[in-house]
Amino acid sequence: MDAELPPWAVRLRAERRGRLWSQKEMARRLVEAADDETRKRLPARETIVRRIKAYEAGHHQPRDPYRLLYTRVFGVSEAELFDMSQVPSRPAIDDVLAGLPGSDVLTPLPAGSGRRIGVSTIADLSARVHRLRLADDVLAGGDLLQPAFRELEEVTRLYRESTCTESTSRALLGVIGELAQITGWIASDAGRHEEAARVYRLGITAAREAGDGTLESNLLGSLAYQTTNIGDPNEGVTLAYAAVEAAGPHAPARARALAWDRVAWAHVRAGEAEAAMRALGEAEAALGEGGDEEEPAYLYWVNAHELQIMEARAYTELRRPLRAVPLLTDVLGRYDATHARELALYLSWLAVALVDANEPGEAACAASRMFDLSKDVASDRTARRHRVVLDRLMPHRNIPQVREVFERGR
Repeated sequence: MDAELPPWAVRLRAERRGRLWSQKEMARRLVEAADDETRKRLPARETIVRRIKAYEAGHHQPRDPYRLLYTRVFGVSEAELFDMSQVPSRPAIDDVLAGLPGSDVLTPLPAGSGRRIGVSTIADLSARVHRLRLADDVLAGGDLLQPAFRELEEVTRLYRESTCTESTSRALLGVIGELAQITGWIASDAGRHEEAARVYRLGITAAREAGDGTLESNLLGSLAYQTTNIGDPNEGVTLAYAAVEAAGPHAPARARALAWDRVAWAHVRAGEAEAAMRALGEAEAALGEGGDEEEPAYLYWVNAHELQIMEARAYTELRRPLRAVPLLTDVLGRYDATHARELALYLSWLAVALVDANEPGEAACAASRMFDLSKDVASDRTARRHRVVLDRLMPHRNIPQVREVFERGR
């Protein structure tokens, strides 16, 4: 078992066990090692125990303040404890963010001195953002790019030029963060990845200024998803775990489930199957903890159905078609046909899984339906999946159904 764990996780567990401490005792020691200000910010003791378990299982390395607290408790340097000289670590979250286009947007947004706004303005703006989200359910990025950026420019200008109370200012920052998330998502779908990264970063800044960890998590998770798909999956893993940390243990269940969902996909793309399966389990467990809690409107789409889709995609990417095909078939059998882009994307995963299951004829049928649905969809994501499906069907191009798909694909 230890051979499968990163050395730093083995070291953390060995140091604790060598002192004959339980994980509950370890949590108590970490709290006692914190200064008064840090102690106020630490979560409940049972949450710290869960984090200790995650660290020792190698799910992700501790971040500050936990790294510092560990070094104090064990009396070991950070470099030695976390084996920095031997383990190639993933990039730090701040390093990833610093490397994104438009680094100037991380500077605090300046308050203005223009017309005064109140809660009614915030309500109107929030409604406009949600309408944009709902439009994205049925329209593609290329169709929504201009109106989304126009809305974002208007709201950020309003923030800079208006006067409002401190609470209204935080609420307006939250609107900017939510609008940045859907605008970044739309830009990414349109293939404008650098602009999407810049906008996500703006949103992360706004969410942090507003003190909204749940919103920050949603933005980090969205950026992680893009980075995983079109960049370095290892950076995607870093950003996805940052989304989990930003949400924290007290975020709404759907927010925590979504963050773990992004972690799972990043691990899949990085080729880390076991870590991906653990993250999917965390997502399912988090969603199961939901009840009648109050939650942001932007989490409306996160449900067990969506987690099933991610599980099916993970199995497809990991070349496990016997698990992927039944899940995808079930999903597609009850998916809303008005969501053409999403339906086309999921058909692409089914086509790939059927190729892996040595069913090229059935794969061609799924691919043909995918092309029908997406022929007028202005989405870079579907265009990329077209190429993936055609590449996977290429060895079977002499089969009549597959040959027909290639004719249509041209």
